[in-house]
Amino acid sequence: MQIFAVGGAVRDELLGLPVKDRDYVVVGASPEEMLARGFRQVGKDFPVFLHPESHEEYALARIERKTGHGYKGFSFQAVPGVSLAEDLARRDLTINAIARAADGSLIDPYHGVDDLSARVLRHVGPAFGEDPVRILRLARFAARFADFSIAPETVALMQQMVRGGEVDHLVAERVWQELARGLMEAQPSRMFAVLRECGALGRLLPEIDRLHGVAQRADYHPEVDTGVHVMMVVDQSAQRDHPLPVRWAALLHDLGKGTTAAADLPRHPGHEARSVELVGQVCARLKVPVDCRDLALLVARYHGDIHRVPELAPVTIVRLLERSDALRRPERFEQLLAACACDFHGRLGWHDVPYPAAPLWRQALAALRSVDAATIARGCDDRTSIPARVHEARVAAVRQVLASEPGQAASAGC
Repeated sequence: MQIFAVGGAVRDELLGLPVKDRDYVVVGASPEEMLARGFRQVGKDFPVFLHPESHEEYALARIERKTGHGYKGFSFQAVPGVSLAEDLARRDLTINAIARAADGSLIDPYHGVDDLSARVLRHVGPAFGEDPVRILRLARFAARFADFSIAPETVALMQQMVRGGEVDHLVAERVWQELARGLMEAQPSRMFAVLRECGALGRLLPEIDRLHGVAQRADYHPEVDTGVHVMMVVDQSAQRDHPLPVRWAALLHDLGKGTTAAADLPRHPGHEARSVELVGQVCARLKVPVDCRDLALLVARYHGDIHRVPELAPVTIVRLLERSDALRRPERFEQLLAACACDFHGRLGWHDVPYPAAPLWRQALAALRSVDAATIARGCDDRTSIPARVHEARVAAVRQVLASEPGQAASAGC
């Protein structure tokens, strides 16, 4: 029995990056032998075992054969006769198909070290084309390793996979899992650029694909279209290290612009309402977690008003704060402001300009908090009038705060 470190740990060590998880492949062993040595089996589709002390994963070397569509359409064979080279051949990219032996030597049958040096993402072999998840994984790696190019033959293979319909068999949960991980990488726009180049974006997220080529307002983005703007917004969310709900909301905030009638370009009237409808459809289709869905809906609905706060009447400001549940969910309202700030910064030359709307909204929310609803309620003989009286007091408080510190905010970010 031989044990080799494989995959991301070897790759990241060679790149000088921190190693988070270590995986191992075991050659020349059977499941029975692993169990006898104290390992605990956890894999159902193929034999994966946890080390009795470190709890790191050890997988038996295996080969796989395509038996159907999608990423589940495989049969696996893990027997002692499977070699390390055969196991590495089923991996996705050459940079992930490097193994390290116990003595520290590298086993690199598919020249992954050369591709690391050349900064190239390249598929190992024909097996890549049998699993559509690998398109998403490669796109995610492109977002992580932003200075890596993609081998032309790999792009051609992904395009062939899309034309062949493999991507259409991906299940929603797996698509969301990979998109979510890609959004959390250093430059998530590269993930979507790769998916668009191979044609997968139009199959998986046609609402995003439609944004490319859609004109922006001349006073907002004279140099870029809506699709480029959205990618800039998403990258801003990554550069500012925002959590996944903010990044997802940043991606979806302008979906309605993709359905603007030609006669209405480039102003996009009413795009917020259309965006809300499309965000709901996308989140339902991909089975997006509730926190990501709810924030994306809020940002799509209110980002225009958030940007235009100096133009809004105090009653409108109070209604937005109430309808967004800002009093009970201040942390989510901060995420709403964060996503809107990314929209503001996602334009050429505005990356480092302070977002002026955020302080005004925080002042307005503080004004709402200063209203003592309990005292107002005790002074009302008619209990049904309490909500209206509280609302009126909040409007008065916001009016006073904004009058004393007017502030300035840009309205170009909608």
